[in-house]
Amino acid sequence: MITREMIISDIITRHPETVAVFKKYNLDCYECQIADLETLEHGAGVHKVSIDELLDAINRSLK
Repeated sequence: MITREMIISDIITRHPETVAVFKKYNLDCYECQIADLETLEHGAGVHKVSIDELLDAINRSLK
């Protein structure tokens, strides 16, 4: 399960299927150098995306 405290690049590396969710929410995290340091919650906040909605979508995408 993905949590709001996890680092974005770790999420994408471990679960590449989440890239589609990031794209759906117009988050270019998979191309961003800051993703190596930024938590999911912080990234969502910066881009004004609901962290709860994003977390739900990401966790539903996991295989």
